[in-house]
Amino acid sequence: QVHLVESGGGLVQAGGSLKLACAASGRTFTNDIMGWFRQAPGKEREFVAAIWNSLDTSYAASVKGRFAISRDNAKNTVDLRMNSLELEDTAVYYCAVRHGGSTLRIYDFNTYNYWGQGIQVTVSS
Repeated sequence: QVHLVESGGGLVQAGGSLKLACAASGRTFTNDIMGWFRQAPGKEREFVAAIWNSLDTSYAASVKGRFAISRDNAKNTVDLRMNSLELEDTAVYYCAVRHGGSTLRIYDFNTYNYWGQGIQVTVSS
């Protein structure tokens, strides 16, 4: 059974940094796409970043240049380094895994197979 567990969330001031980590277990994820989504109150879940082939990445326009996604296939982990945090980054962040290497509709949360429970990130002024 696949489990994804996020850690590293919390409260941070605007302009600060935070690193989220996701530990995955239950299968081999080497050929899968691993990603991060977020959901703010009253809003739909939105794509943040994804990584495949260890080095290929994609980012939402709103976080590009500020966030960095990385993965360690040996440890089955995927991290999200968040810099220059803004109030609008406040949300519950979810780790997700999608089978296979196709990047079609990589932004669509409906195409992901496994999800973590989510972790709160709050950015204060």
